Amino acid sequence: MLSKTDISQLIGLLEEQYPEPVCALEYQKDYELLFAARLSAQCTDARVNTVTPVLFGKYPSLESLACADISELEAIIHSCGFFRTKARDIVAASAKLIGEFGGRVPDEMGELLKLPGVGRKTANLMLALL
Repeated sequence: MLSKTDISQLIGLLEEQYPEPVCALEYQKDYELLFAARLSAQCTDARVNTVTPVLFGKYPSLESLACADISELEAIIHSCGFFRTKARDIVAASAKLIGEFGGRVPDEMGELLKLPGVGRKTANLMLALL
């Protein structure tokens, strides 16, 4: 196990090497990053970046995603793997963002974890980038 000193030194080295880390996922809206991160589970960022323009072109708002036909959404995201679960999570999370968070992606860990399909890894990504 690393000591606190070792961890601090490691973090310092990483900050030197990567002073301004860039997210490989392409997005324009906060919820697009959230759903791109969901799609990236067991999938490459490159694949997600080819799927999301089609996804967000067909469903340009949270409202349209919340009302999306699951089978149509599955067809769009099929190449990302686990498409049934991911499609269901995207529709449910869209509805929850609208109904409980006023259409905004929350900026607190506990609130993010309430969203379907969002675990600690995705929540930490959101908190780091937003």
